Amino acid sequence: MRKRLTIDWRALTMLGALLVIWVVFSVATDGTFLLPRNLSLLARQMAVTSILAVGMVLVIVAGQIDLSVGALSGLTGALAALAYARLGWPLVLAILLALAVGAALGALEGSLVAWLRIPPFIVTLGGMLVFQGTLLGVTGGVSTSPPRPFLFLGQAYLPPAAGWLVAGAVAAALALGAARSQGRRRLERLGLAALALGAAALMNAYAGVPVPVLVVLVLATVLSTVARHTPFGRHLYAIGGNREAAFYAGIAIERHLVGVFTLMGLLSGAAGVVLTARVGAATPNAGQLMELDAIAAAVIGGTSLLGGQGTVWGALLGALVMASLDNGMSLLDTETFWQPILKGAILVAAVAVDMAGRRGR
Repeated sequence: MRKRLTIDWRALTMLGALLVIWVVFSVATDGTFLLPRNLSLLARQMAVTSILAVGMVLVIVAGQIDLSVGALSGLTGALAALAYARLGWPLVLAILLALAVGAALGALEGSLVAWLRIPPFIVTLGGMLVFQGTLLGVTGGVSTSPPRPFLFLGQAYLPPAAGWLVAGAVAAALALGAARSQGRRRLERLGLAALALGAAALMNAYAGVPVPVLVVLVLATVLSTVARHTPFGRHLYAIGGNREAAFYAGIAIERHLVGVFTLMGLLSGAAGVVLTARVGAATPNAGQLMELDAIAAAVIGGTSLLGGQGTVWGALLGALVMASLDNGMSLLDTETFWQPILKGAILVAAVAVDMAGRRGR
């Protein structure tokens, strides 16, 4: 018996909203918004938020929250830049330092939440303040620009041939997965395959696929696989969906919570390196409010703040919606106060839709 085709109306609604946003900004900017150069820059702009958002999905799915990821990204990025620029560390070791510090601090926060039962809101809010103060201390309140090789991860582009090769490999993998799937998943994967080829065509028409975009795609693919196809990921959904049932099912809840916060810290370190490389300097206020953008992107992309529901690719869609709003309003030279107003309104609307859907079910 063939399975009945189910439609993810929320995903379709977000895709429709994104299409409307792009059409409106394209008309308002006389086509500038949809030029390959602008779309390539837009993709670079959303990279840091996307890295944080794909990790935040797993944190929220487990019924937790992390308010420290922005400050931790700023701190780890600064540590990598200072180690490379001032201490003369090799570039690889400087990047590994950022990842290790991020993972260690994430594990510390996760341990406080899991073993001491301190609410994650309090732990990560305190962590945000501690990391912001530490960042100010290590930078001395001044910006430090690392040498050019450090900027590769944030500013470089793949050659067009390499970009087509990556896009073709992604599209082929998605098409192969679609052939083995049914119903909604088949349509989703075919749509993503077409999107990968279209995005490569647009970016190659300017300067090539940005390296930060490649980093985002690799991380999103890995985390999507972890969430869907590993016991760790499935257990996170179980914990967020019904913690008591997960406990009686024998799931080690504390260990999984430490693990997801450690993973979030690791991704914060990666985001910090990309952020510092894109900006071109380690600044004393790096990463401020980025945690709110990450949470908003995850929620707009379909992650429920009540836990147990959300997808990595949905978070990327949410990040693209937010980045499109920022980019379009900047092109129109709109007053800056409108950007947080619109993003806040969209966030509230997304949560309202989620709550209405849950009441309906």
